[in-house]
Amino acid sequence: MGNDPMLKIDKKIVGYKVVDKTEEKVVFEMIHENFPRPPHLTGTTYKIKTPQSEHALYITINDMVLNGDERHPYEMFINSKNMEHFQWVLALTRLVSAVWRKGGDSTFLVEELKNVFDPKGGYYKRGGVYMPSLVAEIGTVIEQHLKSIGVIKVEVDVHQQAYLEAKKEEAKGVEMQLCTKCNTKALILMDGCMTCTNCGDSKCQ
Repeated sequence: MGNDPMLKIDKKIVGYKVVDKTEEKVVFEMIHENFPRPPHLTGTTYKIKTPQSEHALYITINDMVLNGDERHPYEMFINSKNMEHFQWVLALTRLVSAVWRKGGDSTFLVEELKNVFDPKGGYYKRGGVYMPSLVAEIGTVIEQHLKSIGVIKVEVDVHQQAYLEAKKEEAKGVEMQLCTKCNTKALILMDGCMTCTNCGDSKCQ
């Protein structure tokens, strides 16, 4: 295409890049704020239901599909009948979407959001996982989505996972404490050490 004499450039050139002929494909670094939005995006919707409100929040994350199978988050929307948080929810979705469209590594957003604490106190969601705030749960949903599309790589130790599952079975009926690392009520005394049966974090490490 670069040697085509009939190639017409009808837009202002704002930069250039040497194309590697062995790998002519779109990469994440090419996504920027001026990248045109495709007419169709692949979306996933997640439901958040907290004990703090009778109305659920529905988080929709739309991804841009690159190279046939690679997905990159492009925009986020949050809908709810509860209008109490409308202003900051709208601001958050616009900010997160802008960061994604900017391109580059945006995984830092997950930890930033998960570390937000509500001065009125957090809550436990189903499964015994403690959420310090609604913002933190939104961050957890984003993390879940980024893991599902491969942006955040998940390394699973099969042997450790099997060991934790076995210990979890042994600990049925035992009062568990809150793990400060994964915010899940799954911390028990295991082999003389306080160990989380959810994430594997141990006080003896």
